[in-house]
Amino acid sequence: MNDITVILNQIEQGDSNAAANLLPLVYAELRKLASIKLTQEKPGQTLQATALVHEAYLRMTGGGNEGKWNSRGHFFAAAAESMRRILIDQARRKKSEKAGGEYQRISISQLDNLALDESDDLLALDEALCKLEEASPRKAELVKLRFFGGLTIEQAAQALDIAPSTAIADWAYAKGWLKLEISKNLENPKF
Repeated sequence: MNDITVILNQIEQGDSNAAANLLPLVYAELRKLASIKLTQEKPGQTLQATALVHEAYLRMTGGGNEGKWNSRGHFFAAAAESMRRILIDQARRKKSEKAGGEYQRISISQLDNLALDESDDLLALDEALCKLEEASPRKAELVKLRFFGGLTIEQAAQALDIAPSTAIADWAYAKGWLKLEISKNLENPKF
């Protein structure tokens, strides 16, 4: 873990070779996060964990994005967000390919066990999560780390630099908030 922090510091200082040294150190953990996320996707998913990791890593380190992480936790939070964006983009592409389609709303009875079987579900969750991010960025980041990054409460608390008890309270609030937001949208659909 210390090697990761050293390399992140080198990247932050502008060492162009440091990003190449980072991938071998974090690859196994990133692949594990990607695998967890992809098991929640619809069977027959065309995106593989390896491709998700590589795409996320390229987005994070390419195009002048390198050097924006101040810790190991921050790096993995950025990786979880990058994977989330890739899956959202893929869901939107699939949705646009379908004939006629507005978003289909879902009800979340328990976010912990939510299995996203349709791209519509992921888009509805993303829409609600964007609203939560406006209201409470830290709670939204916690949801991203837990749901999209596959982190435990303790790991997410460490990544956000908050106490585990605060993370537990934020997690309970965020689940309830998202459930309420999605149920309001069911009562007042856009289409």
